[in-house]
Amino acid sequence: MNIATENKKIVQSFDPSTNQTSSEKSSHTVNKAKSEAKDEQEGRSNHWEVRTQEQSYAFLDTKEDDKKTEIENRYGKRIDLIELTDKPKDRSLFINGNPEVGTNPNRNKQHGFFFTADNCIGCHACESACAEKNDTPAHLAFRSVGYVEGGSYPDYKRMNISMACNHCDDPVCLKGCPTRAYIKHAEYGAVLQDPETCFGCGYCTWVCPYNAPQLDPVKGQVSKCNMCVDRLEVGLKPACVSACLGNALDFGVIEDTPENRQQCKTSIPGFPDPEITKPNIRFQQTKSLPNEMTRTDSMPVKYHKDADGNFKPVIDQKAGKTKHWNFARLNSRENPLVLFTLFSQAAYGVFLIPFLGALLGIGTLESFTQSDMFLPLTITALIMTAFALLMSVTHLGKPMRFYRGFNNLRYSPMAREGLGLALFSMGCGLTALFSLPGNEWLVEFSANTLDVDLVSFTSDLPLQTLVSVTGIFTLVAGFVGIFYMNKCYQIKARPFWHHLQTATSFAGNSLALGAFVSGIIVINSFIINDANTETISQVSLIFSSVFILGMMIEALGLLKHNSDLNRSENEGGAAHYVQCTTFGKTYLFRNWILAINIVLASALLTANLLGYNEVSSLFIWLTLALINCFTAAIGRALFYILVIPTTMPGAFFWKNKGFEQHARDIGLADNPATGVAPLAH
Repeated sequence: MNIATENKKIVQSFDPSTNQTSSEKSSHTVNKAKSEAKDEQEGRSNHWEVRTQEQSYAFLDTKEDDKKTEIENRYGKRIDLIELTDKPKDRSLFINGNPEVGTNPNRNKQHGFFFTADNCIGCHACESACAEKNDTPAHLAFRSVGYVEGGSYPDYKRMNISMACNHCDDPVCLKGCPTRAYIKHAEYGAVLQDPETCFGCGYCTWVCPYNAPQLDPVKGQVSKCNMCVDRLEVGLKPACVSACLGNALDFGVIEDTPENRQQCKTSIPGFPDPEITKPNIRFQQTKSLPNEMTRTDSMPVKYHKDADGNFKPVIDQKAGKTKHWNFARLNSRENPLVLFTLFSQAAYGVFLIPFLGALLGIGTLESFTQSDMFLPLTITALIMTAFALLMSVTHLGKPMRFYRGFNNLRYSPMAREGLGLALFSMGCGLTALFSLPGNEWLVEFSANTLDVDLVSFTSDLPLQTLVSVTGIFTLVAGFVGIFYMNKCYQIKARPFWHHLQTATSFAGNSLALGAFVSGIIVINSFIINDANTETISQVSLIFSSVFILGMMIEALGLLKHNSDLNRSENEGGAAHYVQCTTFGKTYLFRNWILAINIVLASALLTANLLGYNEVSSLFIWLTLALINCFTAAIGRALFYILVIPTTMPGAFFWKNKGFEQHARDIGLADNPATGVAPLAH
């Protein structure tokens, strides 16, 4: 008898419903084989092919214990999720197209991971099992192991943390995703994501505090841990749990503390504030730790034990206090978003300032909105917004699926931002359209060159009323777009952004950049029409005042930001530390230029008020405005580069931004096995 035949005779397979081997229940093997053959004939596949010789610890606890009477978890959320939905208890998940339903009596209860840090030896078996199960490339990991360490020799301690998606009660990824690629199931409480629905904006990776969603720059889409629901349906625990060598990972109904566990805590050193998302993971860590634990990655954050015994993040000044320029590092994969935000904010200011001024009864602006030059101004705002939206689309992993960005208007600020700016563009277009028949130059051109009488076509329409109505609509739509643009960045997982300064920066740029562009159009229109000096001075005064106001709003926000983050010990303070060191000279340069710009502009405005209205002053204003464009671009680039999320600790190589940058600098990242993602979106 050959070896293959001999091995075939001793292979045993498990029935997950009975947990019996083939030798104990041979009839089940025969029936199972017949069932599999029938399924194969019907073109169906099993949920999960149960491996031979599965160990007992790999199977879910399917017993209902009368002692386990928890109705709500510690966040006050229902554990039995079927009571929150009208879906049937025996609903199929259609895994791999299979309509079969799992038989676990706890199937509709919230499940979660249990991690015992004392047992984790940092072997990365959970990572390997997850990568094998999900066939992830080297630069992605749905589950990863990071470290924090502290103390001094000989009492030096390291604590390992294995982390994946926590399938939260309040999944911010689900609410933030504009495409509705996420859904929270009543089955096991799993938060699942469809990569094929995703268009690769990466917003879910911003809002998640645990680095659970993974953006693949190669495929241009996000994917994440799916709780191994295919294994759960056949009674098996997730692959990472089954592979854990030290019994550090366990899995089951949340709040049902596993056997041999003493604690069921919601936090651990290095774990972000659980109140952000109410994650379904519980921890045990009983061994004593030093009062201060540091990260092995390059992030300037460490954790200090407070009087209550809880570890809180504090700044770790790894890079010293030397200030650097690092202008080259202002170039990043977020460049399209730099252009998107600046151009869309400026476009809103371009339309806002003259039209709102006219509505408020400012005579010079009323006469401008009724002149031929109002049409070019409206078209300018439209072109700027169109360019901004184009930049936002190029930032997507799958640009041709941009239309999916409006799928989640109920929750996603990003979807609302996109809709607001799209409606602003439509409003600009309609306002321009209704302004055409009132434009004398176009009327004359169409009559003489095209032999088309625009006036006769529109003589029965109340054009001025329509322009006013569409203009007001445009103002409201633009405000909605900019408002939700600000809301997009008010993210608890990114304290550097979650601040008033984000709003003041966006509002200040709208006014300052908008005053620059619209001022050029409006002032030149009066100069071309031979307006008197007094009228030109009045118009210049309006736009110069708005220009200074915009810069002052931004400057006040920066002062508040600097003051608050200097006193902050969280990741926002750490980002500010990087801002003042790694980019310290660039940061100070931008701030000083902005301050000097405000002083010079205020002095020039005062001179104009005192009667200095020479033509040369217009060139000085132009110079100051161009300098402001430069400082705005630097500030927005820093805005994206500096943010440090409340993410989980990484390792010395893996999940370490410092190592990733080093690998790219020396060319090591060109080897796919290094696990460094390509520098693209």
